Amino acid sequence: MLELISRLEREHSLTESEYRQLVEGYTPELAEYAASRADRVRRQVYGDAVFVRGLIEISNICKNDCLYCGIRRSNTSCDRYRLTESDILDCCREGYGLGFRTFVLQGGEDGYYTDERVESIVRAIKSEHPDCAVTLSLGERSYDSYKRLFDAGADRYLLRHETADGEHYSRLHPSELTLSTRLECLHALKAIGYQVGCGFMVGSPYQSSEHIARDLRFIEKFDPDMCGIGPFIPHKDTPFRDKTAGSAYLTCFLLSIIRLMKPNILLPATTALGSIIPDGREMGLRAGANVVMPNLSPVSAREKYTLYNNKLHTGTESAQALKQLKDRIKAAGYTVVVSRGDIKKEQKNG
Repeated sequence: MLELISRLEREHSLTESEYRQLVEGYTPELAEYAASRADRVRRQVYGDAVFVRGLIEISNICKNDCLYCGIRRSNTSCDRYRLTESDILDCCREGYGLGFRTFVLQGGEDGYYTDERVESIVRAIKSEHPDCAVTLSLGERSYDSYKRLFDAGADRYLLRHETADGEHYSRLHPSELTLSTRLECLHALKAIGYQVGCGFMVGSPYQSSEHIARDLRFIEKFDPDMCGIGPFIPHKDTPFRDKTAGSAYLTCFLLSIIRLMKPNILLPATTALGSIIPDGREMGLRAGANVVMPNLSPVSAREKYTLYNNKLHTGTESAQALKQLKDRIKAAGYTVVVSRGDIKKEQKNG
């Protein structure tokens, strides 16, 4: 197993079978070795920098009915909300004053956010804060829609592929959602010129080591700029309410594998990782992650954007909270950097 880790560090590629061997051969000792190699690689590319993104959850209204998601349309217990353009700009102004230089607009697939409305929001943010990056995470849209928002100034787009196995995808989603459509969207985003992020849940229902190996091989081939992975956490108002949560430790091991595969990738220590275990984000950083996304949403919205149970609600609504985050990251051995935090393209593919 150590040889597979070493070869991945050298060559940035393994076969699907070899990725499966790593997943099935997980031990704390192997994970510690992989993390040490991944941390060395990320420091070669990015030093000790950790990029902080301001997450703004713009709506918990969604037309989709994904079986794992707390804001699925069938959840009548969900207290719905959406932010106006004015609300979003206020969040950005506050975030800018705190030092954020990337804003991530994330939401359910809410028909209110037409191309016209999102275009207006993106243009307004870029007009007020031309030195900032805008990341969108608004689900599946058409090529023309993605292109229009890119032309308005959006820089990045996050769209988790969820699983690279079509049969597994169908067990997590309603029949109208397909893996082929999700992959078409990801390839469209890349063709348009976005910095693109994909990703998946670790330990999602019905997931096998074969599925994870296929995910890793997909990430290797697709060559994303960003990759968001986090442990599956069940939500009490979904069909998966009684399913077992994913492992923070396996998630961190997979973060290390992805860092060794893609030395320059932008790799978040996700909110889910920080929600399932108290020092999850710090563990993720030590395993090779170099991005954190604290919440800039209004407090009232944060409590309603519940994709899963016990979501971490701590945010950066005050300078004091941001200082605490910086202190925690410093204690983990890293430094928060105030910048857009773009991918270092010259390092792409090692």
